[in-house]
Amino acid sequence: MLSIIIINYRSSQHIENLLLSAKQYPIQSPVEWIVVDNASGDDSEQVLRTKFPFLRWENMGYNAGFARANNRGMQIARGEVFLLLNPDTLLIDHSIDTCYQKFMMDSYAAVGVQLVGNDGNLQIPGSFFVKGGINHLLPIPYWGSFLRSVAFLFQSKKPHVLLADKEEKVDWISGAFLMVKRAVVDKVGMMNEDFFLYGEEVEWCSRLVKEGGCCIYGDCKIIHLEGQIIATATGSSENSYSNIFDKKGLQLILSNHLRIRKQYGIGWLLFQLLNYTFGILVFALAGFLHNILYARNPFLHGKSWVGYTKNVSIVWRYLPRLIANKPYFYKVI
Repeated sequence: MLSIIIINYRSSQHIENLLLSAKQYPIQSPVEWIVVDNASGDDSEQVLRTKFPFLRWENMGYNAGFARANNRGMQIARGEVFLLLNPDTLLIDHSIDTCYQKFMMDSYAAVGVQLVGNDGNLQIPGSFFVKGGINHLLPIPYWGSFLRSVAFLFQSKKPHVLLADKEEKVDWISGAFLMVKRAVVDKVGMMNEDFFLYGEEVEWCSRLVKEGGCCIYGDCKIIHLEGQIIATATGSSENSYSNIFDKKGLQLILSNHLRIRKQYGIGWLLFQLLNYTFGILVFALAGFLHNILYARNPFLHGKSWVGYTKNVSIVWRYLPRLIANKPYFYKVI
């Protein structure tokens, strides 16, 4: 049986659209649909279970984030395969069924599919590990662009797959669509519950990949309305993962540092945070000169600089906890 686990946080309309798309492309394999609710505080359960009585519903009782809620879903699931599926996804063909059937015949520990936007543009379904997670430095204003130029100068390999071949082996798979075998989870454990949001599937895949590898089935596709739910929930001005200036950005920076600490150790954690701190100075000076060069207000970047500086300062406060690496729920939004 395939157990499809969807996390709900005030996203009932997205889940309804997803389930309606699933009705258009019925899954022929035995399947159960599980919704884990992160204390949405609305009528999601009544609305969705009335329209879709086959749903299994689990209430967390608090906003537990991605890792803890998915772990609860896997704990109550009956299937031998788990599919962690974002609520802001839509089926466009029989990809879930096709993926499941192929996965059962393969030795991979986990698989994903090609992600596309509602506009047809490709999205990243899987990526490769970069030593020390230094690719997380790229969003730093100006300093990240400089580091990218240096990487290109040395012909560094791109850290992600945008268009997957029929089968594309990767190091980690996007949490928007992540299918994994129960037997593997029993060996490596579930997601680390220190994470609230971001980075948890990367750290998890660093364990999964050792038990059979991770793969993207490029001939299977699903629509992903990237980042819409979390942007709405946090009031963020954009859906991308390069916005590091607001509350969503703080969670992103903190979670990435947490992942680096767990996967690469204290040295790389300090390297990351020192680069983010140096980026404060670079952002201030380069932003000032950039605005003058283009005859703009030299302090036009001031609001973003203040947000970035505040976020980095908060991460410094968490440094002793990160170094200690003891269980702690890193939730800041």
